[in-house]
Amino acid sequence: MALRWGIAGAGRISHDFVTATQTYPDSDHKFVAVAARSQSSADKFAKDHGIPRSYEGYEGLALDKDVDIVYVGNLNTQHFETTKLMLDHGKHVLCEKPFTMNEKQTKKLYKISKEKNLFLMEAVWSRCFPAYLEVRRMIDAGEIGDVMFASVNFGHALQHVDRLTSKELGGGAILDLGVYILQFQQFVFRGLKPIKISVNGHLNSCGTDESCGAVITYPGGKMAVVSTSARIALPNEGIIVGTKGTLRLPLFWCPTQLVTPNGVKEFPLPQSPGPFLHRNSAGLCYQAEEARLCIKAGKIESSHITHEESVELARLMDLLRMEMGVVFPEDSQEF
Repeated sequence: MALRWGIAGAGRISHDFVTATQTYPDSDHKFVAVAARSQSSADKFAKDHGIPRSYEGYEGLALDKDVDIVYVGNLNTQHFETTKLMLDHGKHVLCEKPFTMNEKQTKKLYKISKEKNLFLMEAVWSRCFPAYLEVRRMIDAGEIGDVMFASVNFGHALQHVDRLTSKELGGGAILDLGVYILQFQQFVFRGLKPIKISVNGHLNSCGTDESCGAVITYPGGKMAVVSTSARIALPNEGIIVGTKGTLRLPLFWCPTQLVTPNGVKEFPLPQSPGPFLHRNSAGLCYQAEEARLCIKAGKIESSHITHEESVELARLMDLLRMEMGVVFPEDSQEF
């Protein structure tokens, strides 16, 4: 039986997610409803993607009996309330990153997920790419020896985009881009806890972070160096160095290549008849399929990005923001 999807948010990432997931057969994934802040936006999205129902606001989607799971793709500041609304109405959720605005909100949502036995996953799509699965296999098999160092950078010129600069919209490089570099080093040193984190960067005129870098030190002489910028384009590459060799992931957040000591491994993306708005967005389908397989197996979390890892990511982003002096209204929220 197909997993029946609802979409919360009719923006660019939701367009790419639906287009990518529609590469799977209808017997596996089916889109039945979409909700947006305005009825006109929801109607247009529904028409463009052949989705039968559209709603103004998110309550109608939460009440829709035909929806099994909701993909939350609206603004950062809306993720918590939208995801909570869907969980409260018995829906599984795949929520875009950054999952919430901070660690407190993240813990609250996973608590609800556990209480209601509902699948909940932060949409760190990178983790579901075949290249990441191969990196995991190679590290676990010891093919590059003991991993001692990781470096990753992610930057685009985005200071003209309100959601990257406005404090009211949860702006800043850390939340929008930093989540990628932090999840990468977390993935490399999975299971280890940092013993020291040194942070520096720059704020823009809006008081949000336009760039940030960190040195993250782990036990046993291991270290990660990460940097992000919403002011300039960076090389956007991930590097993993072990005692027996080095792995390189060009376009590390959506990789189709893995450079190994023995050559380059290629991982072509599924072909879609529809156009995409972002680079390699066809790979968004992998996380949709992961959600389907987890729900089918009765799981409430994915092993690719566990609840604990999402909480750790939120904690790291909180730390980097605090070191930079960026505080959001949500940080004073109590539950």
